[in-house]
Order: sequence, then structure tokens, then C-alpha cells
Amino acid sequence: CKEVHFRFKDKSYFAIGFKNNMEGYELRNKYFQGTLSPKGITTIKQGNDSCCIFEGFMDYLSYLTLKQKHNPENTDIEKQDYVILNSVSNVSKGIDIISGYKAKYCYLDNDKAGVSAYEEIRNKCGLNVSDRSVHYREYKDLNDYLVGKKQVQEKRQNWRMKC
Repeated sequence: CKEVHFRFKDKSYFAIGFKNNMEGYELRNKYFQGTLSPKGITTIKQGNDSCCIFEGFMDYLSYLTLKQKHNPENTDIEKQDYVILNSVSNVSKGIDIISGYKAKYCYLDNDKAGVSAYEEIRNKCGLNVSDRSVHYREYKDLNDYLVGKKQVQEKRQNWRMKC
């Protein structure tokens, strides 16, 4: 990640930037979430025969934080390969890369788009695709799990609407 400065409608802004394989950036700040074109996936290859797959770079950073938090002496972070989709709409761009791994660990969002992305990866990449979202099922994504922001249950919302 790096600080990226950009202009939009004659105003200057800055955000944390996460570079993708096509030399574009995923951008985030308190007020903005977007892309500095072109949009693409990010791969971090370190010679492993398995990879961890994330929907976005905040989930990837959350994963690194959780690994460090739970096992600071032996994180193995630098030995693992990673594929960050930077959007579920990029799944097809990552299939060829993901298929080359013996084992695939999906840390995708717990929503319809995340489930669809997981199913597409599993269907196109064969066996050895593991859904790791079961470890944070009560949360929208891995980042929400890290910060403790649980999903609001649909049933509860509907009850409030009826009253």
C-alpha cells in the first residue's frame, strides 16, 4: 500500500492505494472508495502451492493483521501466495491464476456476490477450493470480523419494520 494523490473535478485528494497487476490502484479513504484505472486483480506470489483469495484489499490486510495477532511468532505470511480480486466482478480475470494452485482458500464476503464468486471459483477450479468465510459467518467480511462489526440480522430488521 502507498499514499496516492489524485485529482477529481479540479480538487486534490489522497487515499491509501493498493496496486493491481495492471498498474491501476484500488483507493480508500474515509470518504471515498474507488479505482484509479485500469481495474484488475492483485497477485502476491511467493512460491507456494496454495493461495488465499480475498474479495478486496482491506480483507487481505485484515487477514495479515489476524495472523499476526493470533500467532506473532509464526505467521508464515511471507511464505503464502495471495490473490486479491479487488471486486467479485474480477473473478473471471483470476481463474487461470487460481487454477494453477493445488489448494485454494477463499476469504470472500458473506453475501450473495461472495457466495456466487466462491461457487464460480469452485466450479471452474475443481477440487481443493475451501470456503473460509465459515470462520466469520456472523460478519459481512473478514474486515468486519476484525473490527467486531456484526451483520444486522434480516429477521430483526423485518420485526422492527412491522412495529
